[in-house]
Amino acid sequence: MSLRVYHTSDLHDHRGIATPLRALREHAPGFLFDSGDALRGSQTLYRSREPIVAELAAAGYDAQAIGNREFHYLFALLAKRARMMQHPLVCSNLIDVRRRPLPFARTLDFAAQGFRLRVCALLAVQYPEHSPWERIFGWRFLDPAGAARAIASETPEDTTLVVLSHLGLRVDRQLARAVPRLDLILGGHSHDTTPAPEWIEGVPIVHAGPYGAFVSRSELELEGGRARLARFDLLPLLGV
Repeated sequence: MSLRVYHTSDLHDHRGIATPLRALREHAPGFLFDSGDALRGSQTLYRSREPIVAELAAAGYDAQAIGNREFHYLFALLAKRARMMQHPLVCSNLIDVRRRPLPFARTLDFAAQGFRLRVCALLAVQYPEHSPWERIFGWRFLDPAGAARAIASETPEDTTLVVLSHLGLRVDRQLARAVPRLDLILGGHSHDTTPAPEWIEGVPIVHAGPYGAFVSRSELELEGGRARLARFDLLPLLGV
């Protein structure tokens, strides 16, 4: 049995992705995730209309990491962005010290093709823990490696653990060294494109690049109760 996982990142409102993504998945079904920064807005700029949201819905994404374009320092505006989406947002290293109900998931669990799949997501830290900004906005950014290590410790060995990372390739390499329990890192933020996966401590790292030029396709197989990356393709998506 095998499981396919498709991944984009850093779309930055580049549209036209829905039709080719749907065609790919009709031919070879699999989960579809995004590693953040699909929107035009930013941590400080909120736009009431984000045209890419309709594209994401039409493409049928299963989940999306919060990138710095999806994040907003004001809680209410991040919540509005989450409500725009027809798929869940995920972030595993962001908490609210005011204990408001979060508009995103810490992790998501899926099951398909004999796999149990847990998805977590990591956002680049916007300010240090316990900084004055934390008291103003209520957001606390946890150390990404520490957050990933905690999730790994909670995840059964027979569950495939995938990270949607919005940390950048350099930090993803550090993450793989720090948490070798991870089965796959699907990265973004640094706008890198990896024609083939990078392997660090046995953890494959994949970056599909920005602007929808490519989508990654990772095919996982179970071996000894753990998932391994058996095949990888970087497929043209848009002529950007």
